[in-house]
Order: sequence, then structure tokens, then C-alpha cells
Amino acid sequence: MDLNEYVGLFLDESMEHLQAINTSLLDFEQRMDDEAVIDQIFRSAHTLKGMAGTMGYDAIADLTHEMESALDLVRSKKQPATSELIDVLFVAAEQLETMVEDISRGGKGKLDVTETVNRLKRFIQPSDVQVETNVLPTTQQNFECDVYSKAVVQQSIAAGYQAYVLSVELSADVILKAARVYMVFDRLQSLGDVILSNPTSDDLEQEHFDTSFEILFVTQSEKETIREAVEAVSEVANVSIVPFETTSEAEVATSTLQQEPVTEEIQKEATSTTSEPMDVTAPVASKTIRVNLERIDRLMNLFEEFIIDRGRLERIAAEVGSPELTDTVERIKRGTNELQSLVLTLRMMPIEQVFNRFPRMVRSVSKDVGKHIKLHITGAETELDRTVIDEIGDPLVHLIRNAIDHGIENKADRILAGKPVEGNLSLRAYHSGNRVFIEIEDDGAGINHERVTRIAIEKGLITEEEAALLTIEEASMLLFAPGFSTAETVTDLSGRGVGLDVVKSKIESLGGEVFVETRRGEGTIFRISLPLTLSIISAMLVELGKETYAIPLTAIIETTSLRSSSILQAHREKVFDFRGQLVPLISLNEVYGLPQHEAEAYSVVVVRSGEKLAGLIVSELIGQQEIVMKPLGSYLEGIRAISGATILGDGQVALIIDSNALLRK
Repeated sequence: MDLNEYVGLFLDESMEHLQAINTSLLDFEQRMDDEAVIDQIFRSAHTLKGMAGTMGYDAIADLTHEMESALDLVRSKKQPATSELIDVLFVAAEQLETMVEDISRGGKGKLDVTETVNRLKRFIQPSDVQVETNVLPTTQQNFECDVYSKAVVQQSIAAGYQAYVLSVELSADVILKAARVYMVFDRLQSLGDVILSNPTSDDLEQEHFDTSFEILFVTQSEKETIREAVEAVSEVANVSIVPFETTSEAEVATSTLQQEPVTEEIQKEATSTTSEPMDVTAPVASKTIRVNLERIDRLMNLFEEFIIDRGRLERIAAEVGSPELTDTVERIKRGTNELQSLVLTLRMMPIEQVFNRFPRMVRSVSKDVGKHIKLHITGAETELDRTVIDEIGDPLVHLIRNAIDHGIENKADRILAGKPVEGNLSLRAYHSGNRVFIEIEDDGAGINHERVTRIAIEKGLITEEEAALLTIEEASMLLFAPGFSTAETVTDLSGRGVGLDVVKSKIESLGGEVFVETRRGEGTIFRISLPLTLSIISAMLVELGKETYAIPLTAIIETTSLRSSSILQAHREKVFDFRGQLVPLISLNEVYGLPQHEAEAYSVVVVRSGEKLAGLIVSELIGQQEIVMKPLGSYLEGIRAISGATILGDGQVALIIDSNALLRK
């Protein structure tokens, strides 16, 4: 059987289980005696082990097997949890992520995990030897059904469910038996809940059985429905289904079926002290499906072409002047606007996928620098375009590490400042208008503006005269100057000559902005503003000479007409009075090397980048239009202040102006 077709499913489900492990490990560290947290980690590791074993990823299976064994000792109270165990579990989780990511890139998921496995075995060793001496071959065992499993079955029947024993026989020439077992269990889980199995799940996963196995199963489905679901699995030769009676405790206690992990819902009901009947939710038709991102991208590309053709159709309708054609185009426009909203929604993904990596990172980095730091995450459900999601991770990593290293004080300084020893780092995301804001806030010492300014002068970034004129906000933004660093020593976190300017450049390349707020002794906030999507945007079309350019509306404050007599000179630059503020003027013809012409009046587009304003002089304003952003490609990369291109309705190509780059010094 070709397992390649299951790789995508394996990757999706593996990442979900790894995230569950990471989240639960952080809770486990705080509450080592929380059985629910231990069970969650155990279940995720157990499921991941089974999937990896079926797919042939032995390194993942081996590592998760040892994790499962160690956790089983803790949850059975045979050994207490230790900080050493938690540390090695975090290492194991990181290695599992590395192997899964390697598989996603086409690799084999190979990694030397010997040291981690040995560390887990050292924790397991005292009890592991005893366990192995009690294990007999499957054919010699007579396992009892424990009180918990008995309670599950009895409460299920009391709630109107049926309990069945399924005997499944695979074909004599079956290949990859474990894969078939996995598919059988997957089908059954959609109809009810598997309580026990014989042989055990471990033996089934390791193919330590002939061709048959038994399953204790509770469900509200009919026997024929169950039979059809199981028989639909390839290489299943025969299925026998008989009722599992629990009329006496002796019958349950003498069951030869062995325990299989059950769902969290059943576990809660089985351990409940109330007299209410067990509420096992009946299978519900799935309301979501997994769609390959490549298909969504193809849909988006097709729709982008449709938007271009729509613009062409609007232009033709305006030239022809036919009322019927104009009316039809308007109806198409309304329909495509709604369709556009839907298609863009398909590209939206929760920023949780980025945020989820940070709790473990904060734990690791804070331990490295000897600080106690607690991470608070809010707004993880906030959605962003997938393109932005893919790119925003690294800048956030840099800002968070900067907050840990530079922002939050060490323990001694916090005590002297009258603060709790534990520092707080907050990561927030929220929508505002057509933008998404991400904030990284720490309760550290704040930014020392005098020190920042002094370093900037020493590095030749500004002069002493310029420093004297800086506002607090402007001094804070010096942190983003190329080559700026306040690190006194070179560490793994900072001081290598690559500062926050990399963060600023990346954010601005995404059409975003970054701001800083700080209070001495209280902390600092880095605030990032990003567009919801990068593919289809609203823009103002302008003419420069005979060429058409586009300026994104998100950067525009307003458009105006400026008489030549209103143009002033300040510091050898052209400026004009905009609402009582002197704002520099930039001639786009001059920027892009186009012919310039003197005129009595000029069309000006006033744009903003952070706190900076500028007036862009253009030849003519054409009007607002929705455009499809296309990358320039490697051949045209590096053109100043151009972020992409678009195809207009008449087939012409218009370059998209990057106002952030124009206003950047």
C-alpha cells in the first residue's frame, strides 16, 4: 500500500497533537499533580506514536513511546513528576516538531534522539523493569476489565447506547496490518467510542498479532452501519458483531479485552459523582473539511484574473455607453464584491498558529537568561491573510527575545524596583478597521532614551544637534536604525549587529508599520499594524507623465491640489503647510526618473508612514480602484519604493508605490 497519500493527513494531525502537547506541558509544569493535564499529554503522545508507527517514522514512534511510558508512571502514581522529567519532555516535544517539519519538507523525519530517549529511560528504569517481568505473551494473558471500563460500559447502556464486541479478521495476505487497524479504529471513532481492544493498542501498532483482533465498542448506530463502515476498509476479510452484556459484575470482570484509551468526554462521565445518566454525544456530521492550501491559492489566482477582467469590462462599458451593458456590469460588480469577500476569507487563518510557538520559547529563553517570565496571550483567534501569517513569525520572535533580554529586568533589579520577581510579557492581537494590530508588552524598566540617544550619536546615526530636537517617540524609534544595538556583550540573543531594523524592514515589506510606547520603570509596548490581506487591495491610481501608478489607500490621508506659490523651502527641501504642519513634498517624477514639468498647480497625495507625513506630487489623479497585487519577480527586485505591480483593465501594467519606503530615511 502506498502511504504517500496519507502524509498530508499525518502532518495536519501531528501538528495538532504537538500543539496540544506543548500547551499541556506548560500547564504540567505549573500543576504537576493535575491528572487531566497528564492524560492530555499521554493521549496526544499515544496517538502520535500510533500514526508515526503506521507511517514508518520510527524515530517519532520511538520517542513518543518513551514519553508515553514515562507519563504512564506519573499518572498511575508509581513515580512522581520531577523538573528533570518536564525538561526532557520539552526537549522531546521540540525534537518531534523538528522531525515533523522535516517530513513536511519531503524528508524522512530522521533525527538522532538517542540522548533524549536515554534520559526518559533513566526516569522509567526503576518501574520499567518490574513492568516487563510481568508481561506475558498475548495468548497467555487473561486481563480483567477494570472498574473504570465497567462503569463506562454500564453508563453507556443506561443512557441508551449499545455495547458490542467486534471481531475483525484481516486478509491472510494483508500488508501493513497496523495501517488497516488504524483505519478500522478511525471509522469506528466516527460512529461511537472504542473502550478496549484485544490485543492492546501497543501490540496492534507494533503488529504483534496474527490477522484478527477484538474491540469493545459503544455506539448508538445500528449493527449494519458498523459492519458496513468496517468492511469498507480494504483487506478486511470478515467482521463479527455480538452484543456485550453487562448483567453481572463477574461477566465484566472476566472480560479478556484489554484497555484502550477512551475519549475525554467518556472519562469525565465515568468519574462523575452525580447520578445523572452519561451523556455521550452522538456522531454529528462534520461542518468543516481540510482543503489543501495549494487549491486555495489556485482559486485565488483565478479570482485575481477575474478581477482584472472585471476592470477591463468596466472600462469597455464606460466607453460604449450602453445602459444595458452598464447595468449588467454593475450586477457583476456587486456579485464579485461578495465573492471577493468570501475568497479572501478562505485565505484568512488565525494568528494562533504563530502565537502557539512562543510559550515554550519564552520558557526556554527566560531560563537561559536566569529570569522568571510569564507569557500572557490574548486574541490568538484574530485572523490574518496566510501570506502575512507565513512572514510575521520571525519579526515577532525577534521582538519577544528583545523584550526578554533587554526589556524585563533581572531578579535583583526587579526587587530593588519593588516589582514582583516574575516578569510579565503580554502578546496581543486585535482588529481595528481594515488592519490587524499585534502588541508585545513587557513590564520591564522601559527604554532609557538618554542612553539610546548617546549610542546613536556614538554610532554616527544622528548628530548631537539632531538628538537635541528628538521627541521621546522619535528617540524610541532609533532602536530600529540599521546597526543599532544596546547590548554590551555578545550573546545568543543579541549583540551580533543585526538589530530591530530587520524587524522594521520585514513589517514594512508586508505593508505594515511598527510603533513604540514606553514609560521609564513601567515597561514598553511594541505595536505592529498590518493589513488584513496582501492580495487584493484598494488603491488610488495616479498618472506620472504618461505612466500609471497605484498608491494603496491604507497609506493615504487625503488628496489635494496645491498651487506652486504655496510651496515653501525648509532645510533645502520643498514643504507645504498641511493643517498647520510643515510637510515635505516628494516629486514622484523625480524619484522614478521621469520628465518633470513646472505648473501653476499640482495634484498632491498626502500619505502617512507611522508618525511621518509627506505629500506626493503626481501629474494627475485617475481614481480609486481595487487592484490585484503581483510580485515583481527576482529580475525587478530592489527597485526603490515599489512593492509590486498590477494589471489594469486596459491591459497596462501599473507599478504599486511603497509609501513606507519613500518616507524612510
